Amino acid sequence: MIPLEQHLEEFGMKNCPLEISLRIIGKKFTIHIIRNMLLLKQKRFNEFLNSMEGISTKTLSVRLREMEDAGLVIRTIIEKRPLKVEYRLTEKGEALAPVMIQMANFSMRWESKKVFKNQEPSTIKETFGTERLAKVWD
Repeated sequence: MIPLEQHLEEFGMKNCPLEISLRIIGKKFTIHIIRNMLLLKQKRFNEFLNSMEGISTKTLSVRLREMEDAGLVIRTIIEKRPLKVEYRLTEKGEALAPVMIQMANFSMRWESKKVFKNQEPSTIKETFGTERLAKVWD
Protein backbone atom coordinates (compact mmCIF):
# COMPACT_ATOMS: atom_id res chain seq x y z
CA MET A 1 0.00 0.00 0.00
CA ILE A 2 1.46 3.37 -1.06
CA PRO A 3 1.23 6.15 1.56
CA LEU A 4 -0.92 9.11 0.48
CA GLU A 5 2.01 11.54 0.60
CA GLN A 6 4.00 9.38 -1.82
CA HIS A 7 1.01 9.04 -4.13
CA LEU A 8 0.46 12.80 -4.16
CA GLU A 9 4.16 13.45 -4.77
CA GLU A 10 4.03 11.12 -7.76
CA PHE A 11 1.49 13.48 -9.35
CA GLY A 12 3.29 16.66 -8.33
CA MET A 13 0.83 17.54 -5.57
CA LYS A 14 1.62 19.02 -2.16
CA ASN A 15 -1.79 18.26 -0.62
CA CYS A 16 -4.88 16.22 -1.31
CA PRO A 17 -7.26 18.43 -3.34
CA LEU A 18 -10.29 17.06 -1.46
CA GLU A 19 -8.68 18.06 1.84
CA ILE A 20 -8.12 21.60 0.55
CA SER A 21 -11.75 21.85 -0.60
CA LEU A 22 -13.00 20.61 2.76
CA ARG A 23 -10.87 23.18 4.57
CA ILE A 24 -12.65 25.88 2.56
CA ILE A 25 -16.27 24.67 2.58
CA GLY A 26 -16.31 21.99 5.28
CA LYS A 27 -16.90 24.18 8.30
CA LYS A 28 -20.34 24.17 9.86
CA PHE A 29 -22.83 26.49 8.09
CA THR A 30 -20.54 27.43 5.16
CA ILE A 31 -22.46 25.25 2.69
CA HIS A 32 -25.74 26.56 4.14
CA ILE A 33 -24.70 30.15 3.49
CA ILE A 34 -23.69 29.34 -0.09
CA ARG A 35 -26.93 27.39 -0.59
CA ASN A 36 -28.98 30.35 0.64
CA MET A 37 -27.09 32.74 -1.61
CA LEU A 38 -27.66 30.50 -4.64
CA LEU A 39 -31.20 29.26 -4.01
CA LEU A 40 -32.82 31.97 -1.93
CA LYS A 41 -30.80 34.87 -3.36
CA GLN A 42 -29.99 36.00 0.18
CA LYS A 43 -27.30 38.64 0.57
CA ARG A 44 -27.75 40.25 3.99
CA PHE A 45 -26.53 39.14 7.40
CA ASN A 46 -29.99 39.04 9.00
CA GLU A 47 -31.41 37.03 6.08
CA PHE A 48 -28.80 34.33 6.75
CA LEU A 49 -29.25 34.54 10.50
CA ASN A 50 -33.05 34.21 10.34
CA SER A 51 -33.05 31.32 7.87
CA MET A 52 -30.50 28.99 9.47
CA GLU A 53 -31.48 27.19 12.60
CA GLY A 54 -28.79 26.98 15.24
CA ILE A 55 -26.37 29.59 13.90
CA SER A 56 -25.27 32.36 16.23
CA THR A 57 -24.39 35.90 15.18
CA LYS A 58 -20.76 35.26 16.12
CA THR A 59 -20.53 32.06 14.06
CA LEU A 60 -22.21 33.69 11.07
CA SER A 61 -19.86 36.65 11.29
CA VAL A 62 -16.81 34.37 11.46
CA ARG A 63 -18.01 32.19 8.55
CA LEU A 64 -18.69 35.18 6.31
CA ARG A 65 -15.25 36.59 7.10
CA GLU A 66 -13.63 33.20 6.37
CA MET A 67 -15.56 32.96 3.11
CA GLU A 68 -14.43 36.45 2.18
CA ASP A 69 -10.80 35.57 3.01
CA ALA A 70 -11.11 32.41 0.89
CA GLY A 71 -12.40 34.47 -2.05
CA LEU A 72 -15.88 32.90 -2.05
CA VAL A 73 -17.82 36.09 -1.27
CA ILE A 74 -17.42 39.82 -1.65
CA ARG A 75 -18.63 42.09 1.13
CA THR A 76 -20.08 45.42 -0.01
CA ILE A 77 -21.06 48.33 2.21
CA ILE A 78 -24.07 50.27 0.93
CA GLU A 79 -23.51 53.94 1.81
CA LYS A 80 -27.10 54.78 2.75
CA ARG A 81 -28.60 55.63 6.09
CA PRO A 82 -28.68 53.28 7.82
CA LEU A 83 -25.53 51.59 6.48
CA LYS A 84 -26.15 48.18 4.96
CA VAL A 85 -23.78 45.35 4.20
CA GLU A 86 -24.41 42.89 1.39
CA TYR A 87 -22.58 39.72 0.42
CA ARG A 88 -22.43 38.18 -3.03
CA LEU A 89 -20.71 35.12 -4.38
CA THR A 90 -17.58 35.57 -6.43
CA GLU A 91 -16.87 33.51 -9.54
CA LYS A 92 -15.00 31.11 -7.24
CA GLY A 93 -18.04 30.85 -4.95
CA GLU A 94 -20.42 30.35 -7.86
CA ALA A 95 -18.18 27.53 -9.13
CA LEU A 96 -19.47 25.49 -6.17
CA ALA A 97 -23.00 25.31 -7.64
CA PRO A 98 -22.37 22.14 -9.69
CA VAL A 99 -20.65 20.54 -6.68
CA MET A 100 -23.67 21.31 -4.55
CA ILE A 101 -26.01 19.93 -7.21
CA GLN A 102 -24.04 16.68 -7.17
CA MET A 103 -24.14 16.61 -3.37
CA ALA A 104 -27.91 17.10 -3.46
CA ASN A 105 -28.31 14.43 -6.15
CA PHE A 106 -26.28 12.03 -4.01
CA SER A 107 -28.64 12.47 -1.04
CA MET A 108 -31.73 12.46 -3.20
CA ARG A 109 -30.72 9.09 -4.66
CA TRP A 110 -29.00 7.31 -1.77
CA GLU A 111 -30.75 8.89 1.23
CA SER A 112 -34.18 9.38 -0.33
CA LYS A 113 -35.95 8.08 2.78
CA LYS A 114 -34.55 11.06 4.70
CA VAL A 115 -35.13 13.57 1.89
CA PHE A 116 -38.56 12.85 0.42
CA LYS A 117 -41.92 12.31 2.04
CA ASN A 118 -42.63 9.49 -0.44
CA GLN A 119 -39.12 8.12 0.26
CA GLU A 120 -38.55 7.46 -3.46
CA PRO A 121 -35.17 8.31 -5.05
CA SER A 122 -35.12 11.23 -7.48
CA THR A 123 -32.74 13.80 -8.94
CA ILE A 124 -32.74 17.58 -8.84
CA LYS A 125 -33.73 17.68 -12.50
CA GLU A 126 -36.60 15.22 -11.97
CA THR A 127 -37.79 17.05 -8.85
CA PHE A 128 -37.61 20.65 -10.02
CA GLY A 129 -37.66 20.29 -13.80
CA THR A 130 -35.15 21.83 -16.19
CA GLU A 131 -36.79 25.27 -16.38
CA ARG A 132 -37.12 25.64 -12.61
CA LEU A 133 -33.61 24.31 -12.12
CA ALA A 134 -32.22 26.94 -14.48
CA LYS A 135 -33.97 29.69 -12.48
CA VAL A 136 -32.84 28.30 -9.13
CA TRP A 137 -29.15 27.97 -10.02
CA ASP A 138 -29.10 31.10 -12.18
